[in-house]
Amino acid sequence: MKWEKILRKIENQIEAGIYPGASFAYYKDGEWKESYLGLSDPERGLKTETGLVYDLASVSKVVGVGTVLIFLWQQGKLDIDRPVTDFLPECDYSDITIRQLLTHATDLDPFIPNRDKLSAEELRETMFHLNRRNQPAILYSDVHFLLLGFLLEKIFNQDLDQIMEEQVLEPWGMTGTKFGPVEQAVPTVRGVEAGIIHDPKARLLGKHAGSAGLFSTVKDLQIFLEHYLKDDFAAELSRNFSPLDDKERSLAWNLEGAWLDHTGYTGTFIMWNREKQEAAIFLSNRTYEKDERAQWIVDRNQVMEMIRQEE
Repeated sequence: MKWEKILRKIENQIEAGIYPGASFAYYKDGEWKESYLGLSDPERGLKTETGLVYDLASVSKVVGVGTVLIFLWQQGKLDIDRPVTDFLPECDYSDITIRQLLTHATDLDPFIPNRDKLSAEELRETMFHLNRRNQPAILYSDVHFLLLGFLLEKIFNQDLDQIMEEQVLEPWGMTGTKFGPVEQAVPTVRGVEAGIIHDPKARLLGKHAGSAGLFSTVKDLQIFLEHYLKDDFAAELSRNFSPLDDKERSLAWNLEGAWLDHTGYTGTFIMWNREKQEAAIFLSNRTYEKDERAQWIVDRNQVMEMIRQEE
């Protein structure tokens, strides 16, 4: 059985020290199965269990900004081929469209040399004047969704946390999802207070960060993914929206065949397949003991590929 194979793989990865524990949920045939493995807090010896709150890292991109923008596009309220400067005239990117930001298909150089020395306002200002690479290419980067977050704040004339709450979280009953810092959460790094946002830019920008910073639970993400599996707004997302030929991407989501997914730096990912009516949630704190990102991507992709496989 696919479920058992995936659980064995996760157990093997925990035993290999890739992450201390994981919350995993899989949706098929109209039902969710859940499994809670390993430890959520090794220092305190706490087992992984239901109801835990995790730092979503970049999974925040689709839970928040991505979903709100998809709503606007699907409702005909936003032309995604408009230049970003129509909404953010203070930025230098009159040749970059909302579609390009949503599919990470720009020539923006995300490197900010003195990032850790900037204030929130200085970081925001820097986002509007980034260097450019030689030519556009699919290069996944936080800067695209930071800009989209600022764009939404202009459209709604509200702070991003309020926009997400009113447009997504409250209507869908996702009561356990909010921007950090939060009082109780699975610790992402040993010795660092739990509930603090792991991502540096999101930690600085707080409720204005469109790229990361949300904390959530398996239960809330189940609600979230079921809306993508069933609601009309998501019916057309399982296709390529990228303006470039080098990689297929949906709006906000990575696209692998009929599967859409998004991953997060802290050891998180969610994925769904509307055609098959399948979905999966994986939440871990893989940065707790070490941060071996390249190896983590290999290990994570093994689990994701098992989920995509047929029974």
